[in-house]
Amino acid sequence: MNYDQFLERKTQVGSLHGFDPVWMPDALFPFQKALVEWAIRKGRAAIFADCGLGKTAMQLTWAENVARKTNGRVLILTPLAVAFQTVSEGSKFGIDVVQRRTGLLAGDRIVVANYERLHHFSPEDFQGVVCDESSVLKNFDGETRKAVTDFMRKRPYRLLCTATAAPNDYIELGTSSEAIGEMGAQDMMNKFFKKTESTSTARQEHMAGFFRLRPHAEHDFWRWVCSWARAMRKPSDLGFDDRGYDLPELKINQHTVKANRPRDGYLFDLPAVGLAEQRSDLRRTIDERCQTVAQLVNAHNQPSLVWCNLNEEGKRLTKLIPGSVEVSGSDDEGHKEESFAGFIKKSIRVLITKPTIGGFGLNFQHCAHQTFFPSHSYEQFYQGIRRCWRFGQQKPVVVDMITTDGQENVLASLQRKTEAAETMFANLVSMMSDELQIRKRNDYTTKEEVPTWL
Repeated sequence: MNYDQFLERKTQVGSLHGFDPVWMPDALFPFQKALVEWAIRKGRAAIFADCGLGKTAMQLTWAENVARKTNGRVLILTPLAVAFQTVSEGSKFGIDVVQRRTGLLAGDRIVVANYERLHHFSPEDFQGVVCDESSVLKNFDGETRKAVTDFMRKRPYRLLCTATAAPNDYIELGTSSEAIGEMGAQDMMNKFFKKTESTSTARQEHMAGFFRLRPHAEHDFWRWVCSWARAMRKPSDLGFDDRGYDLPELKINQHTVKANRPRDGYLFDLPAVGLAEQRSDLRRTIDERCQTVAQLVNAHNQPSLVWCNLNEEGKRLTKLIPGSVEVSGSDDEGHKEESFAGFIKKSIRVLITKPTIGGFGLNFQHCAHQTFFPSHSYEQFYQGIRRCWRFGQQKPVVVDMITTDGQENVLASLQRKTEAAETMFANLVSMMSDELQIRKRNDYTTKEEVPTWL
């Protein structure tokens, strides 16, 4: 080992575990090829690319390269009902992909399965693992999340793909790093963070629990993150042309529904305070809110995506909107996949479901109208909207937000989270761009002087 190699080992900015690409489809855009080539050479990497930038095509190309190089299998884990889209995308690129629910069959190379089906597979049967929409992992219980992480830890090649890895949720960045074999989540917190004096301050600033990034460690932290991850909202974030990746207009309309009667003991409605009052307000106004949604959706004959939060909302909306189909959590996987596929094929005009069920990974560019019952979850709101408002959408997208006087604090909370997430992601992309320019300028090959004492 020479002195340059010794210093490189001390940089703690990730290492290479992969290989040079052995195959690259011509159909990929230049920025997609660059990301895939980087991820293949890394071997263990994360791609945080916004909706519509082709993460499915990139992860399939990555998987095909691993399968060809190792002559082994690759497992792609997806949210529920997204697997059939992955199989369809594979056929476009000439990549042999199969969906399996209860285990492998002879001849399988690249296998797609839902996260919930992981227990049917053994990590020893795969050389590589891809987690599609990896941010969805935090919606699972602790056992499922731990099982996915443990499954990945044992594989030589690993890839995480998501559009909404929250850059202000440092714990999520730590668990992503741990899953691909970089620094452990707890080690990351100890190295780059310090405990805050109060939990209220931490929550206001959207920090991870009791921890705050050390001011002097900020540059080193983001330099470390971009050594194993790439984040982008559009191709120009990585220095490529944005041509063809312009989003259409997004118009968000707010409809404030008046309750037929105020809360008990009040002459008129006031903003609900606390979750208990907010939930009570939602149940008290369910008829008025659902009727408003039905009027908006029934006013035209175009596809509509109707998001709900409560089971009772879904049932009532299905009755009020002729020809609509509801997908609920209690439905079997077959019904869910058939309903999503039917909506994509336009045999179903109106789809009613919850963001936790259909809000991740699905492509509904044919639909340009949504209705939304807002909640405190920024991720559900963002992901829900981006099912339709994504690159490839040809029409302006209209989102009708139906709320009440009592939900004023919910909307204010959602707005704060939206602004914070946009700011933090912009900072992440900016810091990564700066780091990549540094790498491009000197490629970390500057000749070092050996100290005289050596």
